[in-house]
Amino acid sequence: MKNLLIVGYRANELNIFNQKHKGIPYIKQAIEARLAPLAEEGLEWVLTAGQYGFDLWACEVANEMKQRYPQLKTSILAAYSSPEEKWSEEKQTYFRDIAKAVDYYGTVSNQPYTGAWQLRARDDLLLRKSDGMLLFYDEDAGEASPKHMKRRALERQQADGYPIYTITAEDVQLMADESGRDWH
Repeated sequence: MKNLLIVGYRANELNIFNQKHKGIPYIKQAIEARLAPLAEEGLEWVLTAGQYGFDLWACEVANEMKQRYPQLKTSILAAYSSPEEKWSEEKQTYFRDIAKAVDYYGTVSNQPYTGAWQLRARDDLLLRKSDGMLLFYDEDAGEASPKHMKRRALERQQADGYPIYTITAEDVQLMADESGRDWH
């Protein structure tokens, strides 16, 4: 596998509203635990939509892993221009710092948000360009934004064996348990 698509919760769906939340380090540990074996096997690109939450944490982790895996590159493909412009100043700064640090940043549409077609076009492109997916989603917790990409990935898996790797809340809790804490 050369290109891995990262899909998961937005921060607010996890009740995380800033970068100081105690659960973020455990989510990052779970990401690294899934990425490291793939990087060992030759993973080259981590592809994300750059949404505030799991996408950006995965970019951050992959960027940190480049010292051990120099072939690893990171990418944000946003659906439209300036997706962060309505976020808080703290979130905008965080996004812009990550966007500067990735190896590729692009947008599907150079316009501001005009409709759901931009999101569909981005998702189509990310699915087409990826060889597999790392999904942070727990259906037992209720529906959330990753459900659409999960459905599409499952359809592709049926068609051509597209691999889907998962991270669940239990995986994150295991990381927290090793530190003797709760991640919520």
